[in-house]
Amino acid sequence: MRHRNGWTLFSLLALVALILAACGAQPPSGAQPTQPAAAPTAGGKLEMFSWWTAGGEADGLNAMYDLYKQANPGVEVINATVAGGAGTNAKAVLSTRLTGGDPPDSFQLHAGLEVEKYEPQKYLQPLDDLYAAEGLETVFPRDLLTLLKYQDHYWGVPVNIHRANVMWYNKQIFADNNLTPPTTWEEFYAVGDALKARGIVPLVIGTKEGWEAGHTFETILISTLGADGYRGLWTGQTRWTDPKVTQALETFKKVMTYANTDYAALTWSDAAQYLVDGKGAMHIMGDWTDGWFTSKGYTGYGWAPVPGTRGVFDALSDSFAAAKGAPDQANLMAWLKLAASKEGQEAFNPKKGSICARTDCDPALFNPYLQSAMKDWSTDAIVPSVAHGAAAVEKWATVYKDILNTFATTGDVAAAQQALQQACVDNGVCK
Repeated sequence: MRHRNGWTLFSLLALVALILAACGAQPPSGAQPTQPAAAPTAGGKLEMFSWWTAGGEADGLNAMYDLYKQANPGVEVINATVAGGAGTNAKAVLSTRLTGGDPPDSFQLHAGLEVEKYEPQKYLQPLDDLYAAEGLETVFPRDLLTLLKYQDHYWGVPVNIHRANVMWYNKQIFADNNLTPPTTWEEFYAVGDALKARGIVPLVIGTKEGWEAGHTFETILISTLGADGYRGLWTGQTRWTDPKVTQALETFKKVMTYANTDYAALTWSDAAQYLVDGKGAMHIMGDWTDGWFTSKGYTGYGWAPVPGTRGVFDALSDSFAAAKGAPDQANLMAWLKLAASKEGQEAFNPKKGSICARTDCDPALFNPYLQSAMKDWSTDAIVPSVAHGAAAVEKWATVYKDILNTFATTGDVAAAQQALQQACVDNGVCK
């Protein structure tokens, strides 16, 4: 799973961090990396906070918990979860706990600029010594390491790589109607019209949790702007007033005319269930959907890149952070070591529907979709997902998602484009 240069381009995101640093106060100078513990204590607790509550996500996490409990039988593992895809609900609860002096030992964190939200110099433990002791800089891709570093420290241990720009489809519906997965948006419209004529919902989507519309739109931006143009939106090199952004909004507006009418009442997994039940033909969502399908015993699905995005890997990575003041340091460090290990990642990822962050996992352990993702990860152009914390700081990403969630209903292209440009200005990246 060696990547030729993919996440080197994530170094562009350093420009964002530099701009933000220039606009604000300098970080405190005394962040001291935490020394990794030699071994867990004989007892005590480990509280791990995440938003993985369903399907393959929960199955993967439980597989790692099982390994942890085998190695640390005297430790009580507290699985503190808050439901809500992409951490929509969990992040608010976590922020309250951190600022209120009641942190969990470890918590889920998207790799990238999302860490800025949690004021890491104040509330998190740097993990540089753990990286050195475990040799992690030799087993994670160089460009992923660049993404993980913020203010000159590592703040999380990555456990996986996900792909956001996947279009899942019901193979039976496509076969029954002599259709092939669309590779362009024009082909998508043609497929959608054919399905509509037969009374079949072409695209299933759920926007209930507020991030799903932004997720779908980022894939349309990639298809319209290309990898370099999309990356430039987050570094100031591409203006949000660009005509291609207008085109992307117009495309999304038309795409929504092929969607289920009850999208605002559904979560992403509710929409995926429509695919399972044969109530819809296509679903644009990240590859955690593969793990969710597997957990349901569903095998009737196919996959393809979102139209217009072949050759681009819209990437995100889940990591685990260490809270400053965590009460069970030895247990915490034992957990982070497991999360970083080959054993831990091989237990977690096949169930989760993701590929390892490490470069030495055994491909034979993964299903055909995930093996295809491994191949694409090694050859495609890599771009950062904004809906999942990689491309922009959390406050910018949140505004972006709110704008697109509103746009999914209103379809007001001019208002959405103006709001997206203003969000970039407000975050110090655009002028």
